[in-house]
Amino acid sequence: MRHARAEDLDRIEPLLEQLRGVGGLVEKQRGTFYRRGRACLHFHADGDDTYADVRLEGDEFERRRATTRAEQRELVTVVRDALA
Repeated sequence: MRHARAEDLDRIEPLLEQLRGVGGLVEKQRGTFYRRGRACLHFHADGDDTYADVRLEGDEFERRRATTRAEQRELVTVVRDALA
């Protein structure tokens, strides 16, 4: 598993667009989001699969699969709910 590269992020651009619209998140580098000055969301790739490392509460990142549209919708919902 490796950090997502530009071509990996190209595949999930619609997801990135949705995350850019979530209040409280700041994208400091493409695909890397911060909340209150602290990294809270970035992406990894493993073959054709995409994973998001999310840290909205506490100190630990939680890895979530974000390959399919359904998984991406769930990720956006989780992030929105945590920031609401």
